[in-house]
Amino acid sequence: MNRFEGKTAVVTGGGTNGIGRATAARLVSEGAHVFIMGRRENELDQAVAEIGPGVTAIAGDIRNSADLDRLYAAVEARGAGLDVLFANAGVATFAPIDELTEDDLQFVLGINVVGTMLTVQKAIPHLNPGGSVIINASTSADRGVAGMGAYAASKAALRSFTRTWANELKDRGIRVNAISPGPTDTSGVVELVGAENVVAYNESLAATLPIGRTARLEEMAGVVAFLGSSDSSFMLGSNVLVDGGANQV
Repeated sequence: MNRFEGKTAVVTGGGTNGIGRATAARLVSEGAHVFIMGRRENELDQAVAEIGPGVTAIAGDIRNSADLDRLYAAVEARGAGLDVLFANAGVATFAPIDELTEDDLQFVLGINVVGTMLTVQKAIPHLNPGGSVIINASTSADRGVAGMGAYAASKAALRSFTRTWANELKDRGIRVNAISPGPTDTSGVVELVGAENVVAYNESLAATLPIGRTARLEEMAGVVAFLGSSDSSFMLGSNVLVDGGANQV
């Protein structure tokens, strides 16, 4: 399929080996030129080497307005506007309420909530009519998993923002929807639990899922590509739960 032939996309958090990079690769494979942003230049370089010439990497932090301005200036310089925005960048901490610090909370909310808001806000002047914005939320927003309070709260805020932004931007011909991934095997798991604990952690998560396993990156990328394409043209403000049945069965 070439659903994105001639289209321009932005994926934040696209450097690490996670949903963002997998989505960028999927969009490029369907014809898009994709701008990815991430905080780590070495990982951005790896992503470019892996995906190929259809991707442009911009190093930056979504909490920093100047970094986002550089990103969208590069998009504007391409001269085709912006068709798809996947606001994917995010972080997580693991701490129960009696151990959660103010710095932890500010870090998670700063990136996941404030950074995502800035990402979408600054994209608006560049989005073409018919453009699609996809917010990376999480099934954690609807579950009270111990130790995940800060992360879950940030993702619940994004779910709420998705509804509001969908209503605010619909008259400009821009659709806003969200994806809520369930447990997925990404490099972020390493940062959360440590490399030595990844296998055991993923196995423990898989045991709780009706489908019996964690998600593959390409499965998440496929859903994001669907939301970014005209195949989802009647969806507005939706939250697609891609969770192996965890919140459904």
